Amino acid sequence: SMAHSKSRAADGKITYPPGVKEISSNISKEEMVRRLKMVVKTFMDMDQDSEEEKELYLNLALHLASDFFLKHPDKDVRLLVACCLADIFRIYAPEAPYTSPDKLKDIFMFITRQLKGLEDTKSAQFNRYFYLLEVSGQGLEPKKKSKFSIPPQNNKVHMHMVDLMSSIVCEGDSVSQELLDTVLVNLVPAHKNLNKQAYDLAKALLKRTAQAIEPYITNFFNLVLMLGKTSVSDLSEHVFDLILELYNIDSHLLLSVLPQLEFKLKSNDNDERLQVVKLLAKMFGAKDSELAAQNKPLWQCYLGRFNDIHVPIRLECVKFASHCLMNHPDLAKDLTAHYIPCNVITPSLASLLFITFPLPFLSSHPLSPLLTSSLLTSYPLLSPSSPHILSPSSHPLSLLSSHPLPPLLSLLPFPLSSYMVPHNLETTERMKCLYYLYATLDTNAVKALNEMWKCQNMLRHHVKDLLDLVKQPKVLLINWNLPDPGKAQDFVKKLAQVLDDDERIRNQLETLVSPACSCKQAQVCVVSRESVCVRLRICFYYLSFLPFFVIVAYGTCALVKQVNKSIDGTAEDDEEGVPTEQAIRAGLELLKVLSFTHPVSFHSAETFESLLGCLKMEDEKVAEAALQIFKNTGSKMEESFPHIKSVLLPVLQTKAKRGPPRQAKYAIHCIHAMFTHRDTHFAQIFEVRTSLPDLDQLITPLTTLGHLALLAPEQFAAPLKSLVANFIVKDLLMSDRIPGKKTTKLWVPDDEVSSETLAKIQGIKLMVRWLLGVKNTLSKSGNSTLRMLTAILHSDGDLTEQGKMGKPDMSRLRLAAACALLKLAQEPCYHEIITLEQYQLCALVINDECYQVRQGFAQKLHKGLCRLRLPLEYLAVFALCAKDPVKERRAHARQCLVKNITIRREYLKQHAAVSEKLFSLLPEYVVPYAIHLLVHDPDYIKVQDIEQLKDIKESLWFILEIIMSKNENNSHAFIRKMVENIKQTKDAQAPTDAKINEKLYTVCDVAMNIIISKSTTYSLESPKDPVLPTRYFTKPDKVGVRLNYRSSQIPKLRSKLDPQNYHSTPTGSTRIGSKLGLSVSDPNGSKILQIQLNCRSSQKNSLDSSGAFWVVSK
Repeated sequence: SMAHSKSRAADGKITYPPGVKEISSNISKEEMVRRLKMVVKTFMDMDQDSEEEKELYLNLALHLASDFFLKHPDKDVRLLVACCLADIFRIYAPEAPYTSPDKLKDIFMFITRQLKGLEDTKSAQFNRYFYLLEVSGQGLEPKKKSKFSIPPQNNKVHMHMVDLMSSIVCEGDSVSQELLDTVLVNLVPAHKNLNKQAYDLAKALLKRTAQAIEPYITNFFNLVLMLGKTSVSDLSEHVFDLILELYNIDSHLLLSVLPQLEFKLKSNDNDERLQVVKLLAKMFGAKDSELAAQNKPLWQCYLGRFNDIHVPIRLECVKFASHCLMNHPDLAKDLTAHYIPCNVITPSLASLLFITFPLPFLSSHPLSPLLTSSLLTSYPLLSPSSPHILSPSSHPLSLLSSHPLPPLLSLLPFPLSSYMVPHNLETTERMKCLYYLYATLDTNAVKALNEMWKCQNMLRHHVKDLLDLVKQPKVLLINWNLPDPGKAQDFVKKLAQVLDDDERIRNQLETLVSPACSCKQAQVCVVSRESVCVRLRICFYYLSFLPFFVIVAYGTCALVKQVNKSIDGTAEDDEEGVPTEQAIRAGLELLKVLSFTHPVSFHSAETFESLLGCLKMEDEKVAEAALQIFKNTGSKMEESFPHIKSVLLPVLQTKAKRGPPRQAKYAIHCIHAMFTHRDTHFAQIFEVRTSLPDLDQLITPLTTLGHLALLAPEQFAAPLKSLVANFIVKDLLMSDRIPGKKTTKLWVPDDEVSSETLAKIQGIKLMVRWLLGVKNTLSKSGNSTLRMLTAILHSDGDLTEQGKMGKPDMSRLRLAAACALLKLAQEPCYHEIITLEQYQLCALVINDECYQVRQGFAQKLHKGLCRLRLPLEYLAVFALCAKDPVKERRAHARQCLVKNITIRREYLKQHAAVSEKLFSLLPEYVVPYAIHLLVHDPDYIKVQDIEQLKDIKESLWFILEIIMSKNENNSHAFIRKMVENIKQTKDAQAPTDAKINEKLYTVCDVAMNIIISKSTTYSLESPKDPVLPTRYFTKPDKVGVRLNYRSSQIPKLRSKLDPQNYHSTPTGSTRIGSKLGLSVSDPNGSKILQIQLNCRSSQKNSLDSSGAFWVVSK
């Protein structure tokens, strides 16, 4: 059509619209204006689809662009011509009829000049100028959006376009959102890739008009980012892409937008924060970026995201760190400062650290120690955000089966042995490296390293056993230690086969797991292994790192000497950047861990002699650590090192008699663990001294006697009985010799506690240790001790109730008595004789007025439950934590619950055969105990008091939220069934007390209300029939009545607890002194379950108008 048009243009004949005569210089100005108005109207009415008219008026269009019109002296003529030309651009777009670049420029500049007429808003022609502006925009818009008619190589035309558009932007009063969108849309990645010319044009325009357009860009981002008005533009969803593009074009365009990003980094929306982090990573990490230096507040705010609560955000930060360090090594210091606190990282993220950072780069980079520290610190077992991972105590390697990437414990040895503590160093140097590394790691990192050694030790033992029993491999035990237990089982079977067939590999593996294997020997084995046995890579994947971090006897000796140097003050601790005190403490901790994981490596005279030197030092912590190491490593001392034994024994006996209490305790345990004739040695220590005037001197003897009674009950239980009854109870606990200091404080530091209180605490511990040694419920000692302990709790710690004791001393005794009860409850024979009242009094300590008492009790409770030693009812005690006023305590209690419930579920999975213990292990069985405990909560006084019921609801939800988070085997229905069953019983603690039983049914209603509102599967069939604890609930009533009820009709209670979801109940219903049916229906209300509930004989049934049975009081 263009060729045809050109032929029309060539013949030169101009066709005017109907009724319009020729427009030339021969007519008057007024006539010219009249005719031009008709032409304007014609072009105004035309659109891009009018092909015939476009061709008809092509010559007219060319004629209007002649110099006669463009340079006409009359402004009205020029305005009308400009309107025509603007419409011509609109109609003929994208192929304008003007092909000469110079002509185009003249036309564009002509149109732009006419727009100055907009300044006079009161002018009669203002509407015409405004129309010109609108049409100009429409005429230009297609040029920005779609293909230009101009060849790409024509830079001159590109420049003319930019000139015109920049003059429109700069000289206009404002930039509309529509115009801004027209420019910005070309920066969106999808458009940018489709039309490079439009992108270049938009980019050039923004660069040219940066100063003028910046306020409008700021306003746009302000509306979308800060005010959330995404409807202002279709580009709202692309804001982050646009920010990056605009920053790359000219950072001045975003002067006021960057502070908005700082605000967005602190948004509560995880996805939004993640988007901003991804955006800023590109902006900060770009090769020539100076944003970090130019905008310090934004950089610092971004670094704070390394500690973000949301895992994908931390993951993004780690990806950024590797990229950023390559382009900006000068930022390493800032990254280091913020990387170390990044201590809640998933295993995937920890793996990523060593995937994203090339190891050679790490070894030479200043970030190297930081990175390994971060990897250690990220140990997931310690992460509050990963409650699904088991604790080390229950199953150290359970995490290995949970993640597809190389598990964290497998990653640890390689960087440690390659870069942190290089395995090819001479032994003394290597141990020095390890010593100072250990001293600089934080708590989580230290725990991770300790766990690694424990796991290696366990695996080493399993492989050793496998080598001893090649014909009957311990396949299951070993595969638990490997990344994928399913596949690992096959590989371990293959390994057993290869070991059986190939003596050379068997010998290499024996060397590898031998306690005496040195690093050099291990390297030889591993090199051979790679050439011989690649197909067994999964089993060796973990084993292969063992040798690089082996601890041999000579190494341990070097480590002990290094610690001694620090103690003597001859080490270069400060030069290594570690304070001496910190180095000694860490060194001793390291030796304690190694004494547990590598005890054989301590078996040298030199090491034992160095430890003997530590025992004789004045520093109590050093001597304590040495005693613990002797206890862990000295099992063969008598036969292998008799000269050490002859020196050590008198030292231990002296410490047991006159040393500090903790050293006395460890000395007794050392003798018990190391010597065969312990009875004789114990007899030399045992002496009952009760007539000491100074209470300070009582504490060590009481500690010693307590541990003797625990470890050798048959030898000392009888002689200690009268001491406990006469001295401990009557003289020590039942009398207050020294008046306590009057203070309003509830707690004071350890060094300010009176010696009498410390003696009383040791007296309580002695009683408990004596009972745990005896383990005899036939005598009355157990009952009387329990009564004594609950009396202390009942009297708030002041047993004599004479008011002589200070509040801090009373707090200490309350905590000691509660912890003693927990200790006894872990022994089955004493758990049986603890009454429900004593259990409830003990449970209330978790709501004690003193923060430290609540904290100490919760920690002891958690520890006992984690070891599966405390019965399940003690897990219910954490429900009371919902009332704790301190947020940290509530959070700690929740973590404890999550961890304990996870441990129990994992234990049941791994020990499928323990079905007879199901009642004591299944977490769901905590619900009856929690209900019973809340019924007897002293804060629950008025049965129907809504505020008290809300507290009950909070406490129940505190436990139910975690238990109901997984609905395995339809557990929600099981819990519902359990609550229903409780409503058919009475409280066994007070079966005839009407008020207590009414409380019981009310708490059940609250529990059911929670279950119904939080679960969609509660109405299904329960997988098992729950068994209720007979100590807490009577047997179900035999008389029953069938109730039909609906979910919207939970009486009074639900209306008050949950008013927004409540509908009116039948008028005849009441719940005083009765058990009310609760509604159970599926979500759409189509299936109503009928449940057999009981009704007291003193009550009668009535049928309300809806046909439902309701229990009604007399």
